[in-house]
Amino acid sequence: MTRLDRRALFTSGAAAALLAATGASVHATPKSGGVLRLAVPRDGDVMGQVARWAVYDALTEIGPDGVVRGELAESWTSSMDARVWTFQLRKDVMFHSGRSLTSADVEASLLRAPLSEGEVLGIWCDDTHVLRLELDRPNPHLPYLLADQTHVITADGVAVDPLDQADGTGLYRVVRAKEARHFRAERQLTHYKDGHAGWFEAVEIIVIPDENTRAEALRDGFVDVAALPKPDPLRSQRSVFFYPSSHDVAFAVDETVGLPRQIGTGAILDDGRLAERWWMGADRPS
Repeated sequence: MTRLDRRALFTSGAAAALLAATGASVHATPKSGGVLRLAVPRDGDVMGQVARWAVYDALTEIGPDGVVRGELAESWTSSMDARVWTFQLRKDVMFHSGRSLTSADVEASLLRAPLSEGEVLGIWCDDTHVLRLELDRPNPHLPYLLADQTHVITADGVAVDPLDQADGTGLYRVVRAKEARHFRAERQLTHYKDGHAGWFEAVEIIVIPDENTRAEALRDGFVDVAALPKPDPLRSQRSVFFYPSSHDVAFAVDETVGLPRQIGTGAILDDGRLAERWWMGADRPS
């Protein structure tokens, strides 16, 4: 097994991506503080998925219970045939650059990434915070489709990548990022989700291609969460928990990580939203 060198890790800039999770006590109350450190593989764009949900928001969000709810959209209505949809945007949303979100940003973002089901006939900004969208055919599932990461909202609809240039409305602002290597973002001082999400002071992700080295990083305290295909390297570690189970592993979590009662299964790592949903439960024992 490749040994993980502490000096190399913390002087290479790769340390920029370690995530501190929160105690595997799923019944604990979330609390603020700590750095979420995460080790992920290079394949599958796992770093990108987690990083983008830390930095960006969409109009809607699918909760871990599978229910769609508003994110940047405060509310929405549709015509009787579900072809024309009107979205009322939140008025307390700021991009990391300091500019307020407007319906023009949403329009440009939706035009950047067309819907996968049905053609959009037109998008209108009826007001600074009101957007109307007309489809070529009925689609009662539109709010669910808009929760996909493909449709995150960016300033003026610019591309979501590269991450080191990201200007989102998410809970975390990018400090540094290098594609397929490492990522660090820090919590916005104020955010419309305050008191409900975003408990970490910062989020760090490091790409470690070798699964055994990722397991070693978790075991030795370099990271707090590791994406793993099997539990074997850590099976003897009593301070590590496997999710969903030791027989069907998606990731391993140190016992200091606090997890919500329900974890999303639409994508790895709580639908990729662990940065906003998890929290630091306790310090690692020395």
